[in-house]
Amino acid sequence: MIYIFDENAGDDVLVLKGELFKYIIKVRRHSEGDMIAFRDEDNIKILHTYKLDSIEPKKAVLSLQDSKELEVKAKKDLHIGWCKIDSKSIEKVLPSLSEIGVNKITFIDCKRSQRNIKLDFKRFDRILHASMQQCGSTQKIEFELCDSLEKFLKQYPNAKVFDFVEKTLDEVENISTVIIGCEGGFSSDEKELLSSQEVFRLDTPMVLRSESAVMAVASKVLL
Repeated sequence: MIYIFDENAGDDVLVLKGELFKYIIKVRRHSEGDMIAFRDEDNIKILHTYKLDSIEPKKAVLSLQDSKELEVKAKKDLHIGWCKIDSKSIEKVLPSLSEIGVNKITFIDCKRSQRNIKLDFKRFDRILHASMQQCGSTQKIEFELCDSLEKFLKQYPNAKVFDFVEKTLDEVENISTVIIGCEGGFSSDEKELLSSQEVFRLDTPMVLRSESAVMAVASKVLL
């Protein structure tokens, strides 16, 4: 755990109780004198360092030692236009996408998307909340919805497209927004719609699942 979210981070004194107390003392086994980093989610760029002064049976008291601006994020932005897939599959890769440094995901209703899927952005945020504390990132992925590829392209006309073509990712420059299809790929109508965009593939003979493609493309672009 690189840092811990607490809405009171920045106060001269922090008093930890309940689940956070159990986590810090019982799980992480911190002891008096340890230095622990905290951030307030509403002012996430500031890193606050506290000293653990005392431990009582049901609470711990910490004193502020230092506060400084320390932003931790990828060197460049990557926005993924992701044709909607099952939410459980999305949830499995969200922590890794956060660690890699993806800054935005737009979920698109495509022809082969499962239309009955409802995405719980509050749950996604909780998953990211835990991931960010573990990897140290100060950039939370932004989520949005779009009900068609056509509307997405109108909003993001310079988007590149991942599909199975001749050109590989190594031949594509300046990727800031990329569209990745759902299971089954793009329909013929969607391929026609995307024909004017720059399209690339990964240099592998294997067929990737949608979530595998998202992970692979994000890794190649950002890392």
